[in-house]
Amino acid sequence: MAYADQQMSGNRIIALIIVGLIHVALGYALITGLAYEAVSKAIERVTTVDIEEPPPPEPEDEPPPPPEPDRAPPPPVAPPPPISIAVSPPPIRTQPTIPPPAPPALRIPPAPVGPPPPPPPPRVQPKGAEPRGNPANWATANDYPSRALREEREGTTGFRVTVSTDGRVSDCTVTRSSGHADLDDATCKNITRRARFRPATDGNGNPTTDTYSNAIRWVIPE
Repeated sequence: MAYADQQMSGNRIIALIIVGLIHVALGYALITGLAYEAVSKAIERVTTVDIEEPPPPEPEDEPPPPPEPDRAPPPPVAPPPPISIAVSPPPIRTQPTIPPPAPPALRIPPAPVGPPPPPPPPRVQPKGAEPRGNPANWATANDYPSRALREEREGTTGFRVTVSTDGRVSDCTVTRSSGHADLDDATCKNITRRARFRPATDGNGNPTTDTYSNAIRWVIPE
């Protein structure tokens, strides 16, 4: 009895192990089947894209058919006129060369016979301005500049004056300096105040302006 129980219990254990293995195999098959189905659905969901096709274009109005060409009969064609061909060429007329017209003749005035006549001589001989009186009286020892006199300075001053038509001096210029400005100034000052002239005249005897040049020597009186 005890041996039978032991044998029965061993068989039972083996059966339980076999049943457990069958359950494990069924569970594995079930899990792998479900996983495969889920992956297939995911792939199908990812790769499947619904593309809507655009509706076909509506038919446009067809253009009207071109008009049929006129089937009128062609116009009559006249034959070309007959061309007459001359047997001998027409004569060539040569025209003589016409010489160019002669240039117009230039009128050259006759050369003068002699030199032009000289201008008529003046009616009156022109005269220059002439001093009235003695030019030595235009500047005297009393006109000696006091400072030059104290410093005992001497010298000769050259001058040129412009004589107007009334015989008076209108301008005075020093042409040669004495080396002392006060002596040069005294020369023009006294000559402008005292000098008188007979005015110059032109070829018609009319008074005109002129110039006069001279010099004054400044010497300390004894």
